[in-house]
Amino acid sequence: MPVTRHGEGPSSTRPAADGPARVRHTAKTPTHIRHTPQAPTRTQELAPGERIDAHRHDDHQIIYAGSGVVAVTTDAGTWFAPGTRALWVPAGCVHAHRAHGHLALHLLGLPADTNPLGLDTPTVLAVSPLLRELILAWTRDPYEDTPERRRLRAVLLDQLRASPQQPVQLPTPADPRLAAVCDLLHDDPADARGLAELAAAAGAGERTLSRLFRRELGMTFPQWRTQLRLYHALRMLADGMPVTAVAHRCGWSSTSAFIDAFRRSFGYTPGAHRRR
Repeated sequence: MPVTRHGEGPSSTRPAADGPARVRHTAKTPTHIRHTPQAPTRTQELAPGERIDAHRHDDHQIIYAGSGVVAVTTDAGTWFAPGTRALWVPAGCVHAHRAHGHLALHLLGLPADTNPLGLDTPTVLAVSPLLRELILAWTRDPYEDTPERRRLRAVLLDQLRASPQQPVQLPTPADPRLAAVCDLLHDDPADARGLAELAAAAGAGERTLSRLFRRELGMTFPQWRTQLRLYHALRMLADGMPVTAVAHRCGWSSTSAFIDAFRRSFGYTPGAHRRR
């Protein structure tokens, strides 16, 4: 049965009894979308696999995982972030959250006329140690209106303006041939087949699929596969799987190759991520 949570609204639910479901590359339009005019500013704890169902705000919102990993899904795809990243969700964007690991979710709402980065699409932002502490401080007690809080907000907005964007996303494919290939690798991220073999399995040509990856997903096939494997690696690490097992399950040739790719993408090692 769904369990009501405090925070984003009453449709946040716990995972089903058969364990966390896989996040797919496709995004189905929900039958009911909650409209919460004001985006909340608060801290919220979610259990592994717990979800906050599709909703939208009239405000912008920054979503940050103080622990665990948060995945945010829209019609355009799935964005995901560990502790060195935050997610910008623009006003009016329908989105849903999912927790991987025990998630300390920090939500920061901003009025629609306050857009320090000028972004109108969901975006992953790099989080410096200073920005992390500012987000934690701001979401800890958002209801006080004092000169100290106003100064904190000003510094926070300055840090957001300086925050670089990071390509940590799994876009949603539209072409059924491309979707079929994405499905195969979502089911088994360790699948080592090249694009030619996968194209044959999906009934398409290699060159056609290569063009589709660039046109629809904005990246090459190897770039997309790396993003997919990193997403699954974050999810598995958050759920407590050992680093060596994650490297194997996600298709890296060795544990050291996985550690190197993870560090280059997120700024720290998989072991440090697990300790968070």
